[in-house]
Amino acid sequence: MPSNAAPPSLPPVADSKIQLRGCRVVRDGRVVLDIPELDVPKGHTTALIGPNGAGKSTLLRMLQLLIRPERGELLLDGVPMQRDPIATRRRMATAFQEPLLLSMSVRANVELGLRLRRLPRAQRRARARHWLDRFGVGHLADRHAHDVSGGEAQRVSLARAFALNPEVLLLDEPFAALDAPTRSDLIEDFASVLAESRPTTVLVTHDRDEARRLGDGIVVLIDGRLRQRGSPAEVFGAPADAEVAAFVGVENVWAASLERSSAGIATYRVAGQLVDVASASPPAAALVCVRPEAITLFPPAAAVPGSARNCLPARIDAINLVGPVLRIQLHLGHSEDTTAVATVTPASVEALGLRVGSAVSAVFKATAAHLIPR
Repeated sequence: MPSNAAPPSLPPVADSKIQLRGCRVVRDGRVVLDIPELDVPKGHTTALIGPNGAGKSTLLRMLQLLIRPERGELLLDGVPMQRDPIATRRRMATAFQEPLLLSMSVRANVELGLRLRRLPRAQRRARARHWLDRFGVGHLADRHAHDVSGGEAQRVSLARAFALNPEVLLLDEPFAALDAPTRSDLIEDFASVLAESRPTTVLVTHDRDEARRLGDGIVVLIDGRLRQRGSPAEVFGAPADAEVAAFVGVENVWAASLERSSAGIATYRVAGQLVDVASASPPAAALVCVRPEAITLFPPAAAVPGSARNCLPARIDAINLVGPVLRIQLHLGHSEDTTAVATVTPASVEALGLRVGSAVSAVFKATAAHLIPR
């Protein structure tokens, strides 16, 4: 996303379901969470991301009323959550990384919360049947819960949460323990259910792709502090600082100084090369950020698309397979200190004859670069 582009907006604060005001959690004399203000939009999914130890699970446990902040206030529809904790919890449902199914049938697990709420048996059965079918495990209703696979167990756990018709759904890395194919299938089904039912959802995850797929909004926590909040396009395309950039996968972050600016295009010097960035108000000193997937590689003498303003000479240092793509590590220009990363398909590597030591042109658009003031 260009630095001068307005990111897609999230719902206004007036539509917030949950509000955090001045919340701080201290553990063993150390501040582990410090959130001056955070609003969770009603009927949307907010993905809470950050490195290990960032405070994500602490924040979720605070929303579950399992941790009381040393100071601050938690509000649900404008009413303090602690005013009536039991009533607050009845409006919520939670799913964890481990399904935590009890030693009973699949159906009985899904009906358990409804039984505790004294829902009539016929209604419990109908609601359990609906959600087990919706998550594709209706045929397992009579099976013992400990005899289903990990993926099936997580589907049952989610069916149990949705059967409560929660206003707020709290999810603590519910897909992290699953193998890749099972996880992918469940995430697609889960996204469909979210789109239909629209509970206010807080999803804790360390997986960037998962956050992008499911999150209407993204909240980045680092060292217990809220570092950025916005749409997926804003957070992943226009990170607020270098630490956020590193976490969201913007691997190309180059120190740069402004050479000139005209008509919405700023020209910066990066490792002796000139780089154009779309920006209406460029800072004199900046970090130029470019996602690896925004860089295209060409042979040095090849014609490049006219829309790509940046064409930097580079040398391939390493080629590594990462999932379905190849990660190409580069040195830019004649600098031994300035590196870059591009991701390309295996077919492109073969078609272009890319090899370690090859000279290439690293090409990207001015609108693919984002500026962080230094």
